[in-house]
Amino acid sequence: MGRRPGGPRTLVWGAAHVPRFGLARQDALARSEGIGVSLRTGAARVAERPEIAYIAPVMATATRHRIYKMHGLGNDFVVLDERVETGQTVTAEAARRLADRRTGIGCDTVVAILPGQNGFEAGLKFFNADGSPASACGNATRCVAKMLMEESGRDCVELGAFDWRASEERRPDDLFRPLLCERGSGGDVRVNMGPPVLEWDRIPLARALDIDALPLPGRPSAVAMPNPHCVFFVEDAASVDPADRGPGVEHDPLFPDRTNVEFVSVAAPDRLRMRVWERGGMVTRACGSGACAAVVAAARRGLTGRTVSVDLDGGTLGIDWREDGVWMTGGATMVAELHIAPEFWAAE
Repeated sequence: MGRRPGGPRTLVWGAAHVPRFGLARQDALARSEGIGVSLRTGAARVAERPEIAYIAPVMATATRHRIYKMHGLGNDFVVLDERVETGQTVTAEAARRLADRRTGIGCDTVVAILPGQNGFEAGLKFFNADGSPASACGNATRCVAKMLMEESGRDCVELGAFDWRASEERRPDDLFRPLLCERGSGGDVRVNMGPPVLEWDRIPLARALDIDALPLPGRPSAVAMPNPHCVFFVEDAASVDPADRGPGVEHDPLFPDRTNVEFVSVAAPDRLRMRVWERGGMVTRACGSGACAAVVAAARRGLTGRTVSVDLDGGTLGIDWREDGVWMTGGATMVAELHIAPEFWAAE
């Protein structure tokens, strides 16, 4: 392939070719030509190499993360692919700055995709919008799984969620928690979030309590998936302002790691309406692990069965609490592929 004159060149992958060729193969092909790899968005195809497309002149990006904006039911994420070594890793401070909707990209959660290990296709590390660690994000997991399944052409993928507590407690064998993901119908993706955590000291709570009737106004439930959730059952969840009640509960001394806060009303034995205050300081349009926690709490109280549709501000998730774990099904959307200016990383 002839080189065009000018500055450094970058190949831009057309999204339609990703399932056929796979990003790893495309990247190797590009780098064999000495060309940087950039965003996987449309450009004119190169006639003699139909699996690749040209865009020029732009800065080569072989030494930078691939960065994506994704969302699941309006619960949005900035996702950085760290599977290729770049010398840059997402820190708590970088996550906080990326999540800022005025001075960063803006999102509810920041996700780092880590190289696969221990039999997992890839690892996932989650950060709340304030930069604090999170042990789970079901909607983000489904979004990343959809991308990886499209890359590989497979209908399932097993990811590993980084367990911050296991890291702090120096338990190397428990650093990654398995998340089996499968392609569903109509573009949906389902993920097994694993069994709920129902022991007070593992949720965790500050002291031994009845997790189905916490000593707070409204007698909420506590469940971890494995990130902590406090679930309030109310008459009409749609009328509750989570920003009014959520922050006080998030920071209540009862929750040493703080907590996500859900407000849930029962529409039918197989349907819930839910609004959520997410740990880290915001109302989100959806929360996958929160929907799982709400169904577990409702089923334990006898309010619903174990297979339930959960209506959130951004749409509906299907939750199925089975013997092997809590399965969640819903949409996953790729919004954009991005380039972050070097100045951003230099400002850390």
